[in-house]
Amino acid sequence: MAKKKSGNIKLVLNQLVSDVFEKNNNQLLNYKQVSAKLNLNDQESRETILEILKDGKGAGIYLEPEKGKFKLKELQNFIIGTVDMTADGSAYIVPEDEFEKDVFVAPKKLKNALHGDTVKAYVFAKKSGRKNDGEVVEIIKRAKSDFTGVIKISDRFAFVIADDKKMMHDIFVPLADTLEAKNGQRVLVTLSDWPESAKNPIGIVKHVLGNQGENNTEMNAILAQYGFPLEFPPQVEKEANAIPEEIPADEIAKRKDFRNVLTFTIDPADAKDFDDAISYQKLPNGNHEIGVHIADVSHYVIQGTDLDKEAYSRATSVYLVDRVIPMLPERLSNGVCSLRPNEDKLCFAAVFELDEQANIQSEWYGRTVIHSDRRFSYEEAQEVIENKEGDYATEILKLNELAYILRDRKFKNGAISFESTEVKFKLDESGKPIGVYVKERKDAHKLIEDYMLLANRKVAEFVAKKQKGEKKLTFVYRVHDSPNMETLNTFATFASRFGYKINTKSDKEIAKSLNHLMADVEGKKEQNILTSLAIRSMAKAIYSTKKTSHYGLAFEYYTHFTSPIRRYPDVMAHRLLQTYLDGGKSADAEFYEVACAHSSAMEKRAADAERASIKYKQAEYLEENIGTEYKGIISGVTEWGMYVEIEENKCEGMIRLRDISDDFYVLDEKNYCIVGQRKKKKYQLGDEVMIRVKKVDLSKRQIDFTLIPD
Repeated sequence: MAKKKSGNIKLVLNQLVSDVFEKNNNQLLNYKQVSAKLNLNDQESRETILEILKDGKGAGIYLEPEKGKFKLKELQNFIIGTVDMTADGSAYIVPEDEFEKDVFVAPKKLKNALHGDTVKAYVFAKKSGRKNDGEVVEIIKRAKSDFTGVIKISDRFAFVIADDKKMMHDIFVPLADTLEAKNGQRVLVTLSDWPESAKNPIGIVKHVLGNQGENNTEMNAILAQYGFPLEFPPQVEKEANAIPEEIPADEIAKRKDFRNVLTFTIDPADAKDFDDAISYQKLPNGNHEIGVHIADVSHYVIQGTDLDKEAYSRATSVYLVDRVIPMLPERLSNGVCSLRPNEDKLCFAAVFELDEQANIQSEWYGRTVIHSDRRFSYEEAQEVIENKEGDYATEILKLNELAYILRDRKFKNGAISFESTEVKFKLDESGKPIGVYVKERKDAHKLIEDYMLLANRKVAEFVAKKQKGEKKLTFVYRVHDSPNMETLNTFATFASRFGYKINTKSDKEIAKSLNHLMADVEGKKEQNILTSLAIRSMAKAIYSTKKTSHYGLAFEYYTHFTSPIRRYPDVMAHRLLQTYLDGGKSADAEFYEVACAHSSAMEKRAADAERASIKYKQAEYLEENIGTEYKGIISGVTEWGMYVEIEENKCEGMIRLRDISDDFYVLDEKNYCIVGQRKKKKYQLGDEVMIRVKKVDLSKRQIDFTLIPD
């Protein structure tokens, strides 16, 4: 039967269901009754009606076969939600409606749903003493169809054991679809089919990643696992390569020309993509003109092109331990857009006139052309600041002096300073870690950060205040909510055990006491744990068109404007700002809100991939140190064990509770500790312990420790 007719039957069936509900919620209908009510020839429509009833896709209802008839179940017994798999193969459906309760689904009633899938589930009538039980009736959207894993090949077939712990099924791969992968290699496989009667899904090998344990293989596996492509599509590379490096004279004529104003970049020593540059000149009135010039990516990446669609899809660059996976092809990220020294470059700028107290006297936003005079590494700029001599010392010292004032003002207004320890690896030529060191943040880093914050804040404020009320302009904001007070109070109780007091009376008092805490813990063994827990007690910053303040920075207005080479929201901010500078109408809020949600999700995914690469390098580093004893600090507690961070190198592993032989230990979640049931000995989050490296599993990125008794 034609799809159109099937669609019409569904529409009439919807009405029929509504009519039936009004009379009797449990009325039974057989095929003939349905056909008659639909005014269709029984022979003609029987097959289609049966298909619709079995699918349960008519009018968002579920029809259950009962002795040749179908029982209509009430619409209110359904939820739409996300599958959260458990270790035993059962799952909870977390409803989209936050006021609904999670629904438990047994493995046999999952209908091949996988972790993260959006599904429709029928909720059974609750029996006394039972949990909220249900059954998946429709998979609305798969969370992902690509999985990394190890391929096992036999004479007749192959299967892939997925790396994802939440993927409970091995993936069957016909021998013709293995892409000539060898037994035991790591591959990327995509699901192609899952017959209703089959226990396992069927897949096709999309990419042979390589041999297990090889650095390149493992890094590519992490990227693929988190859904980041390993290369750019040919049409995107072609589009990028067609962009000329030369800037036409007519384009320069449209812009404010800063090529004769001192301009420089300050970046990591190994950076290749230079997003931002600072221009400086002292004005005749004694004030200081400071320009924050940002690579004008939106000039080159035109909305709707293949290049733009790929950048939107990726939404961010990904920074693994040993490589950067750029959002834009290298031709743009390291070439055309990058603000390299001694080259004319197109920028989008925020230019400020500041007095000696760093008060803004005037501001200007628009497109510029610059010529960077010098590329500083952070270390080189820091040397100028400390020695008060070197290239452009006068200008750098003045910029640093004004940055200090901006920074102090920010903290006085209630900003929170989270200075967590950032660990870096020294790698040999093959990518193997041969050393670990802690990255220091000094004045040169903070100077650049302070001017980027200034530009981000003032651009957001400029757009937000341009028009108000119903006429307010759609924009991409970076927003950060106040912390959940219950979570913060729990953290305050824990911090008090180390002698730190958190005042939770007001937002300003919270910020003030958290800043005191961050200053006091710097360099102490508990720094990472307390900083990590403090950050976890905060809300997560996201992108949104709905302007709210940024709690952590204490800014009423904030956006991301300063890194368009590596963040798509910044590209959107540039496009919108230019539209409004040109007098254009407010953009479609719904379109940009969807883009904001996507960017926030991809940002989280990139952070997870970055963490996974760190975990792998930690495991690889400690693989050479099995049996070595270290002093560590308890960094996490769970039902099955406690995590310990080694003080010397910041590598983290687990002591499993079953391996602690002197007692039977259980988790006391409320007090962040595990407690021995007989002797009542406690191991508390933040306690110092001695450990021995017991075992390393590189493929799972897991490190196991043994506790050395006192």
